[in-house]
Amino acid sequence: MTAMPVDRSDPRPLHAQVADALRAEIRDRSIPPGDALPSEAALRERFGVSRSVVRQALATLEDDGTVRRTRGRAPVAAVPTEHHRLVQRVTGLFDQFSAEGLSLRTAVLSLERTRGGPPSAVHHLVTEDLLRLERVRSVDDEALSYVRTWLPAGRFADLDSAMLANASLHRLMETRFDAVPSSGRRQIRAVPADPRIARELGVSDGVPLLLLEGGTFDQDGLPLEWFESWHRSDRVVFDIEADGAADQIRIAPGPSLAVAPSPEGPQEAASEAPAPHSGLDRAAALAAELRTELDRLRAGS
Repeated sequence: MTAMPVDRSDPRPLHAQVADALRAEIRDRSIPPGDALPSEAALRERFGVSRSVVRQALATLEDDGTVRRTRGRAPVAAVPTEHHRLVQRVTGLFDQFSAEGLSLRTAVLSLERTRGGPPSAVHHLVTEDLLRLERVRSVDDEALSYVRTWLPAGRFADLDSAMLANASLHRLMETRFDAVPSSGRRQIRAVPADPRIARELGVSDGVPLLLLEGGTFDQDGLPLEWFESWHRSDRVVFDIEADGAADQIRIAPGPSLAVAPSPEGPQEAASEAPAPHSGLDRAAALAAELRTELDRLRAGS
């Protein structure tokens, strides 16, 4: 491996710098899951640090689950736990994970009334009187996604943070507000983590995240929510159900995503995209595009 001495002007401890560098290589699979890390001697030479610094860095990585160590053997990169989400379902992360027997925890960071918001949210909800809801979703105390949701304030004036702790927003919409999430359009992009979101998700600034965003309509075709949901790309996998009989997947949609579809449902909106040979072709193209974007972000980080 290329020598990469630590930065002794950096306020972070030396062992933290070594741990961060190795963690980044494990996350981007420069050190693949299951592979052994370099020896302590090799790491000392590479980073220009003492044995105690290397051992403290490896202990940090073991404590946070990044590496596994067995007595008498070199530490190996841990195989990450991946959680799968069907992106074309209107149901949210909470309901999908609950159906799989996973306990998804929700921490509400803020819920406030605002005047105005991002143009996409204002356009979709047809109002500037909005509620902005920010949450972090976790499984087994590991943060998986950061969610920012915009809601029409008049319709959800009675919503409060206590209702949403470890709860599903979509279920609350149905049970307390007579609003059934029924249709919508979604977009997926690979984006770098900004400092605040990186801190909440426990990742380094600028690491690639998968951003799922879009709008949802209720059973009467009325706008219900606009959301932006950043997912850890090393923990969450987006699954797509490919169906050759229906054009369900839109690759890299442009600004037209913000245009409200007709109440007839998502099939009409999907017809705006050029028809591929099959739904499977679209799934493959989407996967390839996400891989390319992630590689580009990693190369630039």
